[in-house]
Amino acid sequence: MVTCDVARRSRLTRRRFLTAAAGTAAAFAVVPRHVLGGKGEKPPSDTLVLGAVGLGPMGTDNVTAAGSERIAALCDVDPQGAAVPFQHHPEAARYTDYRRMLEKEKGLDAVIVATPDHTHAVITAAAMRAGKHVYTQMPLAHDVWEVRELMRLARETKVATQMGNERYSGPTVREAVEWLRDGCIGAVREVRCWTSRPDWPQGMTKRPGKTAPHDGLDWDLWLGPAPERPFHTAYHPYTWRGWRAFGTGALGATGCHTLDGAYWALDLAEAKTVTVEPDAEGLSAEAWPTASTVRYRFGPRGDLPPVTLTWQDGGRRPPRPEEMPETREFMGSAGTIFVGEKGMLTYGGITAGTHPGQAGPRFIPESLGWSYQKPKPSIPRVKGKGRWVESSRHVQEWIGACKGGRPACARFEVTGPLAELVLLGNAALAAGEPIAYDMQAMKVTGSPKGDALLRRPYRKGWSL
Repeated sequence: MVTCDVARRSRLTRRRFLTAAAGTAAAFAVVPRHVLGGKGEKPPSDTLVLGAVGLGPMGTDNVTAAGSERIAALCDVDPQGAAVPFQHHPEAARYTDYRRMLEKEKGLDAVIVATPDHTHAVITAAAMRAGKHVYTQMPLAHDVWEVRELMRLARETKVATQMGNERYSGPTVREAVEWLRDGCIGAVREVRCWTSRPDWPQGMTKRPGKTAPHDGLDWDLWLGPAPERPFHTAYHPYTWRGWRAFGTGALGATGCHTLDGAYWALDLAEAKTVTVEPDAEGLSAEAWPTASTVRYRFGPRGDLPPVTLTWQDGGRRPPRPEEMPETREFMGSAGTIFVGEKGMLTYGGITAGTHPGQAGPRFIPESLGWSYQKPKPSIPRVKGKGRWVESSRHVQEWIGACKGGRPACARFEVTGPLAELVLLGNAALAAGEPIAYDMQAMKVTGSPKGDALLRRPYRKGWSL
């Protein structure tokens, strides 16, 4: 029996895919642009023509990270919220409706999608069908079925893709993966992950009333495929994240960052089945919980033993390891602990004063690291620059893939199953009961409620 349809490669191949990709020929074709630039200038033929949909803080960050590429079109249903990137790129055509942008801007090579979660899939699918390379923010989609459809379209259209889990391009997770695969703590049978999020409202039990949308906001288009409801400032901007109709909660917003190391190092995409056990506080029919624990149980993957991965948010955190010195800070805003036969390895928000993506891997007890000989780097490092170096690395690597370079590390083929696991956790939370999941068949067994939550109904007039 094989696993989900994008994970057919052997463990050896998966472990080596980035190294091997570094020496392969270009995997993606781009439309040639033959006009050459003047002396000392970047030729137009080497410049990507970009569009962007969704220009809140994350979309603006991604557009900025695109650097010297040509930003030809910007699209947002709320022009007021997009004022900053509109001002910074006065030459770019402006749109409210992404469908009109794709229809009019035939010369676009690629599109960045950074809208609220409930519209990720429909916009990304439309861009791929139009032959555009796509960079879509995590968790890629709103439900499991949408993730599978985007993976299928990526295979069919053969465009360059990248999910926006920027830490995947960072050195910390790559170093941790190399160490774990080198056996630095022996066989890993347990992983503990946590985040302090949500830092937006969750746990609401009823919908708010109605307020008038501000000038310029196209509320119907903002809703997209989600069920119709009147506008309220409780939804837009930013606070849509806690509402089940629009966002994917703390797990959806952070899981693709925090679970990425375990997913990569322990070959979780190779699992045939996974059981998911939810424990939520403050969950309602309208909103994601104020705090939750989601426990994933994976069977053997090749020669790797079964492993239990525990996710916690909303103030819930794993206990402090007894072996950790009192002088070392433990609880950061987010983190991961791998529990192996020889000891533990941590990374993330463990060290005081660091960003979750900057705190490198460390041993518990620390004496494990005194004699450990680090393996030579086997996963290519991605260069970045600027204030938001993680976003710069991730976007620039995707741009290189769009131009025919090495395939992007977080392309849908690779990280789609990670997004699927994150959204599967949300399905278990919403079902309120443990679920067993067949990764090949994309089906929940033993929980009709959980199975129904893998795919949401779309509002009339919308489809993927």
